Amino acid sequence: MNSRYLSGRFSYKTDIGRIRLSNEDQAAAIINASGNVLLVVCDGMGGQNKGDLASSLAINTITTSFKSRKGFLNRYFAKMWVGKVIREANKSIYEHSQSNKTYHGMGTTITLLLIIKDTAILGHVGDSRCYFLRNRREFTQMSEDQTYVGYLLRTGQINQEEALTHPKRHVLMNALGVYPSASVDIKTFPYMGETVLLCSDGLYNNVPTNDIASVLKGEDSVEQKVDELIAIGNKNGGSDNIAVVIWEAQE
Repeated sequence: MNSRYLSGRFSYKTDIGRIRLSNEDQAAAIINASGNVLLVVCDGMGGQNKGDLASSLAINTITTSFKSRKGFLNRYFAKMWVGKVIREANKSIYEHSQSNKTYHGMGTTITLLLIIKDTAILGHVGDSRCYFLRNRREFTQMSEDQTYVGYLLRTGQINQEEALTHPKRHVLMNALGVYPSASVDIKTFPYMGETVLLCSDGLYNNVPTNDIASVLKGEDSVEQKVDELIAIGNKNGGSDNIAVVIWEAQE
């Protein structure tokens, strides 16, 4: 994985689910001319098309900026770009919400992973998730849920089992576009060719973690894996929109 160019396969898709009347989730995956990989999931909120607009504005801001860049000089500049472009998306959503009462209060989660050679940079707001699958064995959540229940978990006030059924498990502590400025969680990890999954809460709230990992460990194509995860989510209730992005590096 130390070559200049990353090679691999990716697939992404969103689905309305079985309960919601509109699809407010957005997803994207792009490789630029320098071999940098960008993966993004957004889960819009606000209802009545507000969430759909918020997530669309975020995805469009980020993918347009990424496509216009030839590459990144080093990981420092890449990390700076991740923070900057997410804040630009926040500004775009907030300004739209202030200029039109119809869209007041709209927002979105964002989970963005930028992979450059042997480095992965995670930009995160809200409760969509990023997972790494290492050596087809170790399945790890790399993002932290910015929810009230996530806070209770991290501070030891509840355990993992209690978190699954907590009445406030859907309450977000942070979202993009709700305020004039954004608080963005940015982390950098070594990247050793792990399989990457980005998803909205519509997937992980309907599909147990072990089942998600089992699909990723399988021999199917990335396109089939995306379809399988969405199908399982809908079979298990489809209580929300579902967004899934999968990236598999090639040796």
